[in-house]
Amino acid sequence: MYRALEKWRELPSKHQPAWPDTEEVRRVGEYLRSMPPLVFAGEADTLKTEIAKAGRGEAFILQGGDCAETFADSVSAARIRAKIQTILQMAIVLTYGAALPVIKIGRMAGQYAKPRSNPLEERDGIELPSYMGDAVNGHDFTPEERIPDPQRMIEAYHRSATTLNLIRAFTGGGFADMSKVHEWNKGFTENPAYKKYEKIAADIDWALRFMKAAGIDSPALRTVDMYSSHEALLLEYENAMTRIDQRTAHPYNTSAHFLWIGERTRDWDGAHVDLLSRVRNPIGVKLGPTTSVDDAVRLMDKLNPEGEEGRITFITRMGATKIRDILPALVEGVTRDGRPVTWMTDPMHGNTITASNGYKTRRMEDVVDEVQGFFEVHTSLGTVPGGVHIELTGDSVTEVLGGSEELSEEILSQRYETLVDPRLNHGQSLELAFLVSQMLRENS
Repeated sequence: MYRALEKWRELPSKHQPAWPDTEEVRRVGEYLRSMPPLVFAGEADTLKTEIAKAGRGEAFILQGGDCAETFADSVSAARIRAKIQTILQMAIVLTYGAALPVIKIGRMAGQYAKPRSNPLEERDGIELPSYMGDAVNGHDFTPEERIPDPQRMIEAYHRSATTLNLIRAFTGGGFADMSKVHEWNKGFTENPAYKKYEKIAADIDWALRFMKAAGIDSPALRTVDMYSSHEALLLEYENAMTRIDQRTAHPYNTSAHFLWIGERTRDWDGAHVDLLSRVRNPIGVKLGPTTSVDDAVRLMDKLNPEGEEGRITFITRMGATKIRDILPALVEGVTRDGRPVTWMTDPMHGNTITASNGYKTRRMEDVVDEVQGFFEVHTSLGTVPGGVHIELTGDSVTEVLGGSEELSEEILSQRYETLVDPRLNHGQSLELAFLVSQMLRENS
């Protein structure tokens, strides 16, 4: 079986580091294979069942977190807590506004690698490998930092384990208790989104008091399930983290509950698709504006030939100006195929621009418009908008233009902290949650 799991080695692969020492890569893989799994097969099965519900319109997926996690941030309990808090607040807003269960998936505990358009970066006549995320190399522009180092995959494993421990502690140890919805908003500056959230928190308080008076006390009000996810980019790492489940004798990727294949690596006959076609986790695939119906059907043939519900999620990233024109034919073609698919939207990656001062950024209005277009298309076709995939942080960064705080290009430099792509800050994330909850309500 393990031989079949490594069929990907015979296939074309994209966006892989130019590792300088293949023998060291092999030793790192052996070490990782000897380590405990980060997640368990049963958890991945549960998430697959939940994703199937979202595909039927019985739940909604909220997937959010950093564009690229860093080792420095992964040791900060405060930053991890802030991200969890942001996702929980967004989920409360969506659940309250749309009366739907919300499946919470963090882009956390493994999002340490990123594909880059150019494998090399040049500064002042010096050319070095591009930064591909902390699991590959360092961000500082020096030969020592930029040469890919396989040992970083080991550190990524340990950092992921630490983050998962914190996620489980926070979500299962009382931090997610519904009676504390007011406390989640402490420490944030005033803006309209926070004020609207406080109104919801007050309503929830009243409902909880009523339930207590009526003798209703559910454990579901004190803990939540939060799943982990990342892009399955580094083939050697994902291969080493694939294990055979003792219950079922089936292979699972144990680096995260949910793995996705990026727009740049989704070739149906390529290494990434083959690697994930052989594991039983729920799988996502990013689909950009060049995706044809034939592309999507071939991906289903490879990743979900038997049509298992919850197995495959198509995450569209079209851009606000293109989604209404391109998405309808794609959804119609996939629907004709008949096999179940859960649809999500990634309104971030198709809307990246460069500000006049050189900062890579996005406009909040474009992010919102792409989500709106996603809902409009599915509503018109009678299909289900199953979730949103957002790059966000729990901090008050200044990376995305607009929002109720009216962040301008001049403000970007104040707290522009991302190493790769711009993220919604805490306030912008809450604003988006309110807008999506309204779209869900109108779509019901």
